[in-house]
Amino acid sequence: MTDKFRSPLATDLERFLDFKHALGHPYRRAEFTLRSFDRFVHEQAPRGRRLAFADLVRRWLAQRNGRKPVSVACDLAPLRQFFLFRRRSNPGGFVPGSTFAPQSTHSLFVPRVLSLTQVCVLLRATAQLRGVPFYGRTIQTLLLVLYCTGLRFGEALRLRICDVDLRRRFFVIHESKGRTRLVPFREDLARKLRAYRHERDRVALPSTETFFVQPSGRPYSTAVASVIVRQLLRRTGLKPARGRVGPRPYDLRATFAVHRLTRWYKCGADLSSRLPWLSAYMGHMDLLGTEVYLKATPELIALASQRLRTRLHTAGTCR
Repeated sequence: MTDKFRSPLATDLERFLDFKHALGHPYRRAEFTLRSFDRFVHEQAPRGRRLAFADLVRRWLAQRNGRKPVSVACDLAPLRQFFLFRRRSNPGGFVPGSTFAPQSTHSLFVPRVLSLTQVCVLLRATAQLRGVPFYGRTIQTLLLVLYCTGLRFGEALRLRICDVDLRRRFFVIHESKGRTRLVPFREDLARKLRAYRHERDRVALPSTETFFVQPSGRPYSTAVASVIVRQLLRRTGLKPARGRVGPRPYDLRATFAVHRLTRWYKCGADLSSRLPWLSAYMGHMDLLGTEVYLKATPELIALASQRLRTRLHTAGTCR
């Protein structure tokens, strides 16, 4: 971002961002949060008077009513990091405690896992999107990548040409959640990607490195692509016409994970040894981020219960 910080904290905020960037963190979302706080302090803090940080932080966190507890906690996190950094040069400096956002940090949202039939319906519907054929082909290829690899929505949209190795069949995902990883994919997806790449090179602007582009040749933003996929979910009846209910674009990632686990269960694989594979493949920081998918669908729970009953019965007959 090129905008200058304007509050009395401007110098410290710039130093903090320089510090984070020097450590190799993109810090984009957190920077957006810090800039919002900077604007609030600039507008609300009395000129020439000592800043009442505790009051400012509380009022900034509370300025929008009806926010989910996890959202408030996420906004507080980069502020705490900033004030902890600032306290290095001022040991008595203010740092907001966890009581500034005492709500639970656990999201109550339950992912909607699509069936294979529903995924196919969604993919076929891309052919009905208005506009040039390349438009529908791009959205279909994007959906295939999300379902076949479980990439995060933003990870897929940030892919560059150089990040898609069609010969060795893997994606290079740069610094997502603080780490870089390689994501292999199968030959059937590679064929779809090659066909899309051929069409993409005919319409993309020469300076555009992004893999997924609009018919104009420009990259997709996450916001624009999300709207398109949500509209597609509504059009196919997979999501209600109104409201923030039903599957989201991000739920294709959950669908990938649950379908993968279900196939492992059905073939008798040992999930205790396979779960770390899936965790690393999806870019989770630890196994806790992956284990949530073990209870995501009734089918998966039923399969797990059946396996447990079989093992208990086998153990009982062997005594």
